[in-house]
Amino acid sequence: MSSAHKFRVVDADLPEYPLPASERLEVHFFVTFWHQRWLNSEFRLKAEADVRGYALDLFFIAQNQSPVGTLPADDALLAKLLMIDLATWKSLLKREINPLYKWTRCRCGEEIRLMHPVVTEQVLHAVAKKRHNLASRERERERKRLAALRHQIREAGGHSTLANNPDYVARLDAWLLENCSGNRTPPRVREAMEALEIASRAR
Repeated sequence: MSSAHKFRVVDADLPEYPLPASERLEVHFFVTFWHQRWLNSEFRLKAEADVRGYALDLFFIAQNQSPVGTLPADDALLAKLLMIDLATWKSLLKREINPLYKWTRCRCGEEIRLMHPVVTEQVLHAVAKKRHNLASRERERERKRLAALRHQIREAGGHSTLANNPDYVARLDAWLLENCSGNRTPPRVREAMEALEIASRAR
């Protein structure tokens, strides 16, 4: 039965969707689609052609929803998203195999929405890839920053022994990240080195 308002959680036994609404896939213009899996799926082999088309649309519509990978549990909204009238949508739902095949209700915070095991798997894969790429870029930025800092230590008058000490360079980098928002000029690096020296003497 359709509802004109957002569903609120009334069934604590529903599964919790594994991604929060805050998770974003900002450059999610490309979707991994396992075509062999689709071509050999029971749904595709048994569903009527119009049902298959609407089901594919829902797969891609879910990519732009919040949380990503879910659909609203609201017939009126689903009909609008598919650009069909509500009566047509309800008639599709009466089919033995309909466009919501294997979509089930889930909890998304205080809202109840729909999730699909394959869509969820695909979205989790995309999120994991995004996080891996972010971590890789951060490691590369850190590597370049530390390499530059070793040179900056020498420019600030530091001894090569300090510049070649990974632990010292890491501690100096941490101090600069916390206390220096601008460029790492020789005076700022020298200030950081003096701060570390004072802290070391105070131990």
